[in-house]
Amino acid sequence: MSDSLTQVLQAQLDKHNISLDNWRELIQRLLDYGVLCRDDSQVEAELYDRFIRIQATVNEYLGLIGLRFQHDPHFRFVRILPPGARMPGMDDESDEPLNAGLRNRLNQHEVALVLVLRAEYDKALREGSIDEQGGATLSLEAIALAMKSLLRRSLPENLGERRQTFRRLRQMRLIHFLAEADIDSAESWIKIRPLIINLVSNEWLAQIRSHLADSMLLLDDSEAHSEPDVNEEDDRGPGKQSPHLSRSLFAVDN
Repeated sequence: MSDSLTQVLQAQLDKHNISLDNWRELIQRLLDYGVLCRDDSQVEAELYDRFIRIQATVNEYLGLIGLRFQHDPHFRFVRILPPGARMPGMDDESDEPLNAGLRNRLNQHEVALVLVLRAEYDKALREGSIDEQGGATLSLEAIALAMKSLLRRSLPENLGERRQTFRRLRQMRLIHFLAEADIDSAESWIKIRPLIINLVSNEWLAQIRSHLADSMLLLDDSEAHSEPDVNEEDDRGPGKQSPHLSRSLFAVDN
């Protein structure tokens, strides 16, 4: 950064009694992690409080490099939005090609888990079982059952892959659990965090639909609501239907 820019920035920081080193720590953390959650740790609490003091300056700085952020003062988190990201009320109207460098690339296990957790979080919202921090607590067994019911998939059987999948989502601040050993038992509990709503937009759901369509059974609404043929029985016996994935789950609002 040139001396003139540094001087201008330092003048702004001096108004809030923040050093240049503290500024660098905040910006580097935001760009490295992509998200700050005040309730996550003491370190992030301090960085979040620092962000609040110089929010306007951070906004101007990120704007110079074509980035924006989403700030939720209720749940006290800040998330960097990559170029071209579309959020409700924050659409990027630029038609320029998107640079995916700041985007999180998820594998199939992670994509499936995010989708199921979003559906379960919506269910918790409807049932009013959200805590004061906006979290929804769910057992690992319930997540596995939802995965089977919604996507006809299982959680990764390999323990290492399962831990890595949940660890990845924890790094993205979508879920919270204390120790990786918690992922080993079906009786363990995790907390789904409210950031998951902001991550899984309608556009993202459309991408998931395209990504998973080749490997999952998608039923038309007409098929899902049609009368079953009472003369047809299979090895499962009468009255038992295989779980299916309805198209309505992936419906995109126009």
